[in-house]
Amino acid sequence: MTVQAPENSSRRGRRSSTMGGMPLNDMPWWRWRSHVRSALHMLSDPVFQRDVWLAGVEGYGDVTDAVYRLVEDTWLDHWSAEKYVGTIFRDSQEAALVDTAVLRVLRIMHQVGPDAPVAAYLDHPGWPEAVRAARDAHVRMAVSDGEDPDTPPKSLEVLRILTRSA
Repeated sequence: MTVQAPENSSRRGRRSSTMGGMPLNDMPWWRWRSHVRSALHMLSDPVFQRDVWLAGVEGYGDVTDAVYRLVEDTWLDHWSAEKYVGTIFRDSQEAALVDTAVLRVLRIMHQVGPDAPVAAYLDHPGWPEAVRAARDAHVRMAVSDGEDPDTPPKSLEVLRILTRSA
């Protein structure tokens, strides 16, 4: 699926410096955006989930960590991403895609439990739909930020370093 950046993108004129390719400071709450994007990226990549989460590779957290990053600062488990259009999300379409992903992932988390093994999530019948919704949101956000949505997810340490620098 190819998603084009909207014509009315908030990025105008000179491109700001970047954080791993993502424009800095063109979204007021770019650190929160970075955390949401990181979570959606991991939740949207079945190969990553199999090769990293299921294999128990250190440095990337697990499903629960990704869900926490998705909702920790934003409270997207309590209200719509629409609340953050212009601060974390560029437009209503981006916010709607994030809302869909959050709802699908949280539904599964509530059914299997936050401390369930990774396999419980990956084997859940609704997981492919949650992955698809996360992928749609991830692709939209990555393309809007001028990044390739198909690069592998960054480790949590790299995310920490990137969000500290600015």
